[in-house]
Amino acid sequence: MIYLQLFLSFLQIGLFSFGGGYAAIPLIQGQIVDQHGWLSMAEFTDLITISQMTPGPIAINSATFVGIKIAGLPGAAVATLGCILPSCVIVTLIARLYLKYRNLVVLQGVLGSLRPAVVAMIASAGISILVTAFWGSSAISLASTQWVMAAIFALCVFLLMKCKLDPILVMVLAGVLKLVTAALGLS
Repeated sequence: MIYLQLFLSFLQIGLFSFGGGYAAIPLIQGQIVDQHGWLSMAEFTDLITISQMTPGPIAINSATFVGIKIAGLPGAAVATLGCILPSCVIVTLIARLYLKYRNLVVLQGVLGSLRPAVVAMIASAGISILVTAFWGSSAISLASTQWVMAAIFALCVFLLMKCKLDPILVMVLAGVLKLVTAALGLS
């Protein structure tokens, strides 16, 4: 039964996550945190962080991780298969149709209309992760703000936007800063 749940949950994620990995984050959260309770929100945030640092798409890395946590190696295989199956089928069909009808104005209009929805899904995921990082599971208030996390975030945004540092270097630096602040008892 758990294998079927894993397969169907990640099949839905794979089927409805238009726009790539960041757009899939709210769908993944809805399935594994909200609907099934396989992970807590803090574990989910860790999962997204780990999925970003490892090679491969977020959804597939998430499927593999959740599958292993819930049902071992067979669970990982079933969840990952559920996640990639819709993409394989849909991309094959779309590629054939696109090659045949790529010059149609209607097709260009449909593709253009999907962009705002993808941007909104990415923004929703980012806000959800920021809320968890800055306030944890408590209500959003000035008193419960984790100022060390907010400072690390602000520094990372500055380094990415103004100093144009490599994003991987900034992620490593953020991890080191978090470890240092934890070792000093600041977070």
